[in-house]
Amino acid sequence: MFDLLEKIVLSGLGAMSLSQKKAEELLAELKDKYKLSEEEGRNFLEKAQTMAKEGKERLSEAADAEVKKVLDKIGLVSREEFDRLQKRLEELEERMKNS
Repeated sequence: MFDLLEKIVLSGLGAMSLSQKKAEELLAELKDKYKLSEEEGRNFLEKAQTMAKEGKERLSEAADAEVKKVLDKIGLVSREEFDRLQKRLEELEERMKNS
């Protein structure tokens, strides 16, 4: 029963970031309701926080990829590309000025 509950809760927490206070509240509630030992509770909390962090990182990577696709689709250049082109233009202007 606890394994099933653990999987359900961990899945739900996957994309959510837990603050320390919220995590401690969740841990206390789980310990009371399901008679978890301190060690089981800490293990559960560590797993939940790890999954939340991984979910946040995956979400950030997916958002970055989507933004890049949209920028490519509408024809906007990245900041790095803009800076590279600006530097190139300045170099060309300097060469023409010295010619």
